[in-house]
Parts: sequence; structure tokens; C-alpha cells
Amino acid sequence: MSDKNIGIIKIIALCIAVILMLLAGRAFYEHRYFKGSIVLSSGVTEVKKLSDYFSPLEGTTNDCYIYILDSGSPGGTVMVIGGTHPEEPGANLTAQVLVENAQLEKGRLIVAIWANRSASTVSRPGDAYPQFYHIPTDWGMKKFRMGDRWANPLDSWPDPEVYVNYPSRQLLAYMDIRNLNRTWPGKADGALAEQTCYAFMELIKQEGVGLFIDLHEAELEYPVISTIVAHQNAQEIAAMASMILTAFEFKRPIGMEFSPPALHGLSHREVGDYSDALSLLFEAPEPFLDRVRGITDEHLLLTGEDPFVMKAGEYGLLYEKIDEKGWPIDVRVGRHCSTILQSVQTYSEMYPDKVVAISNVPRYAEVIENGVGHYFYNPAEAPTDRVVYE
Repeated sequence: MSDKNIGIIKIIALCIAVILMLLAGRAFYEHRYFKGSIVLSSGVTEVKKLSDYFSPLEGTTNDCYIYILDSGSPGGTVMVIGGTHPEEPGANLTAQVLVENAQLEKGRLIVAIWANRSASTVSRPGDAYPQFYHIPTDWGMKKFRMGDRWANPLDSWPDPEVYVNYPSRQLLAYMDIRNLNRTWPGKADGALAEQTCYAFMELIKQEGVGLFIDLHEAELEYPVISTIVAHQNAQEIAAMASMILTAFEFKRPIGMEFSPPALHGLSHREVGDYSDALSLLFEAPEPFLDRVRGITDEHLLLTGEDPFVMKAGEYGLLYEKIDEKGWPIDVRVGRHCSTILQSVQTYSEMYPDKVVAISNVPRYAEVIENGVGHYFYNPAEAPTDRVVYE
């Protein structure tokens, strides 16, 4: 082959590489800067930013919106956060259902849909995560951004050799400095996730949050699954909610776990230790996260159906049951909705001076019957001042 032909081949290869780079760059840009619509229910009385509680977060990727629903009637304050791990969509979808539907009869509800917004701007390297997923609604398909477990390295870099949690000094994996559920109670001059947790702790203290709930999903290979993890100050609430939901509402039981006193950095431990709030964390099953799964696509994400995970169950390798029906997103969101409502009701009964009464939020059976998309509203038909993009 002549030098001329070799040169032509090199030029063609270079052009192909540039085209592929441009296409990839466009996809990465679209994912990072995508913003979904949130139609505020009439119950939302104020929308703030997390930086209102800790100003150094202003202008950062993690300066998420804080939605406040105030009944105007005296009572307690409950806070719910989704999006701690944006690869767990049942959590942020449930939080958005609250914002778009909830009405407060007594007390206040505070919601964060994307607690770690940075983690929603990147997907898991090497795991072929879909960048987006779609939920059918009564008015069309609604697009959501899929994320990762850790904040985007573009926003938090470099990682240390070993992450040392503050102030416990517990040693954790290096990437956990970007994991919002390993960096509580936060650090004012720390990395992005540490500052985010610090800001949330300031919010909890300034707003007088009495009950704090962190929403999650977990792989079926993980032992802490289908459960309420409770700080010791909230164990009675968790135990009562677990019994009621298992006996009267869920087809598969939800358990209750104690927050280990020596395991630091997690919300269910540190929020209870460093504030007056009672702290809970909910886990729903998400087969999409299992390492033994098949094709990692939008279908698996939303249906929770996977023959490989089922086979692992047949060999006793799972901590939760799975059959051909899988664990659909409607089931996972429905479980979170009912667990929130039952925990808030139990909290209100145990602390009658801190009652929080929430209405117009669907329970487990309603979400399964209607689909989670039924509870999202068309931003084109809503007043512009009642639509937020995040």
C-alpha cells in the first residue's frame, strides 16, 4: 500500500473518530443539562434553594430546590428527600409525587426531589446505564434523567486514597466522598457531598424538622432491603409502621432494621445523632442494581423483570423474593408512598403536639392501579409560576 493510500486511511479514521467524539459529547451535554418539569401542587406554599440554608452551595450543581408545603395550621414538620442516589428512581419519583399532589391539613412537609443533583448528571461508567427513562402519563410520555450513586467527578475532584468521614474519622471507600449517604453530617469546608449534607443539616435545624425520611432502592443481593432503617430515636415509629403495612397493605412484607451505632456517614445514623429529628431510611427492591442482572436497559429499570436475578433467587443468593412479575416501578413507588404516609401518621399519633396531616397522596394500591404517571401533571396546562424545572 502506498504512502498516499495510508494517509487517506488515516484521514478517514480521524474524521470518524471526530464524528464519534462529537456525537458522544452531544449526548453527555444533553444528559448533564437536562431539566425535567415539576408541576407544583396547590399545597406547595414556598420554593427555596438549599443554598438558602448554606450560602457556599449557591451556584453549584447541588443547589437543589426545597419544596415547602405549609398547612398554616400548627403542628410538626416532616422532611422527605429523594435523589440521594439518582440510580434509584423510585426515590425521586416518590418525592415528585409528593410535590405534585400533596395537601397539608396540619403541620408542614418539606421535600427535596434531587438531594444529590450532581449524581443525576452522570451515569455509571462501564455499566451501560440508560441516560434517560420515560414514564407514561395521562397526557403523554414524561422524560426523566437517570443518574449514578456518586456525584459527578466533574463537580467533585479529586477523590482521596481513602475517604475519612467527618467527624467520626471512620475510613470508607475513596469514592464515598461523593456519596451523599456516606458524608453525613457533612462538613462546611469539605467536598461537594459533604457540603450538601452540611446544608441539609442546617435546613433540618433551622426549619425544626421533627421526622426525617430518606428514600432509597437496593439490589436484591443486598441484605438491607424491603425495610425501614431506624435510628434508635425512631424505632417505635418504624416498628409500628412495619407491622401495619405488612399486615394490611403490602403483598410482600416490609421489615425494620436498627441503624448501627458504629456505622457512620449514613443519614439514618447522623441525622438522629446531630439533630433533634427522628431519622428513618426506606429501602425498596430494584433488580436493575443487581450484579447478576442481564441487559441493563430502561425495560429492566422500570419493570424489575430479569431472568438472571430470578435464577440467583433459585440458588438462595438473594435477600428478597422475585418472580416473573419482577419489581415494577409502580410497586416500588407505591410502597414508598404508603410507608411515608403510615410513618407520618404513626409519628403524629405518638407526638400529638407535632401532628402532620397529609392528604391527596396515593397509597400503594392506588399507584399500582393507576400507574405512577397518573400523578404527574402536564406543565403545558399549568400556570407558568407553578412549574419548576430541575
